[in-house]
Amino acid sequence: MSKKSDDNITPAWVEGELRLVGGLDSRMIGLLRAIDQSGSINQAAKQIGLSYKGAWQMIERANNLAPKVLITTVTGGSKGGGTCLTAAGQSLLQLFTRLEQQHRQFLQQLNQSLADDPDVQMLLKRLVIKTSATNQLFGTIAAIQTGSVNGEVSVELKGGEQIVASLPLTELKRLELSIGGDVVLLINDPEIIVITDPGNYSLSARNCLRGTVIRVQYDGVNSEIVINLPSGDSLVATISQVSALALGLNPGISAYAVFKSNAVIFGAISHAAA
Repeated sequence: MSKKSDDNITPAWVEGELRLVGGLDSRMIGLLRAIDQSGSINQAAKQIGLSYKGAWQMIERANNLAPKVLITTVTGGSKGGGTCLTAAGQSLLQLFTRLEQQHRQFLQQLNQSLADDPDVQMLLKRLVIKTSATNQLFGTIAAIQTGSVNGEVSVELKGGEQIVASLPLTELKRLELSIGGDVVLLINDPEIIVITDPGNYSLSARNCLRGTVIRVQYDGVNSEIVINLPSGDSLVATISQVSALALGLNPGISAYAVFKSNAVIFGAISHAAA
């Protein structure tokens, strides 16, 4: 039997912790389970990452809140004593274990129903992307042109703005980019130049997006400029503080975010059913 690929694993769009009244959560039950297995508070505490004092505090609170004592300790004796669950503690552990299984099944069913909905996938898949790039934009491929070595891809943002990105043909094929496909564009903030009047410059950069400055933050050397595009997307640029002051960049003024096509990093969004 072939191994199931990661592409067929249902994404965990919805997550949730099982918690009962009185503060009985997975950590408390984990402590009960560890005590039941080890017969030692000290070992159980280490097993779930608690201090000995912290474990005792949880035990005392649970015993005080429960109608019957959950944990009992025995000192001395032929086996040197120890800690064990009472009949009530065993019943609670079994109940929680059964509820955990039902809880997992419920979340799996809920996530499967979301994974089967293409509109939900379109919305949620964008929210789980993690990247170190400051700027993350989503768009749809409008055109692809290929040369002998590189390809040029035009991406339309949700407000109609176009971004042109270039990448090697090998990457174009590997990402399986096609017209109409959804992509995420990553742009590091130092790659973006800010200007106020493109008519005063001869630009070799393919991308020049007009927007409105909504925030300027100085750190004494550099400045962070946030430009809001008509679509509602925003771009963050890092330029020198001297340049920002010389350009008179202040919230409310019109400005252009300029960057080269090779400054754009591509990420393809798959819509294959889980």
